[in-house]
Amino acid sequence: MEHFNAASEEDLEQALLSCLRSHRWAGRVADHRPYPDLDSLLAAADEAAYDLGWPDLTEALAAEPLPALPPDTYAAAHTALSAAHAAYEARFGHVFVICLDGVSPSETLDRLLEAIRSRLTNDPEEERVVAAEELRRLARERLVNALRGARL
Repeated sequence: MEHFNAASEEDLEQALLSCLRSHRWAGRVADHRPYPDLDSLLAAADEAAYDLGWPDLTEALAAEPLPALPPDTYAAAHTALSAAHAAYEARFGHVFVICLDGVSPSETLDRLLEAIRSRLTNDPEEERVVAAEELRRLARERLVNALRGARL
């Protein structure tokens, strides 16, 4: 936490934007320094994510990569996933996001396809809520990983 709290504004903003590509979120998390511990930082990051409006979420979604499959996945699986992503983007207008923290590589494809199929039945407002929650979970996971990797 010491490195996070002492980081320059510019370095911290870049590191936070690598966790969630929302300038509003990064600014709010940075502005509340210093944090006494990881739990306090994660609570502030969660609160900042919950407060994001749709324009902020759109900014973050535009920068999100598609979830990746393990390297040894068959070509047919990549084709199926590409088709599912295309259907999702056509319906909702943004990339599909999901936090796969704790999902083993062997379960990744099934989990992705199951989640996309399930979420395609959501109405747009429901899906905004789900996508926002997945972004929050992704940001939290990335923030923890950045702290462990001493990037923050």
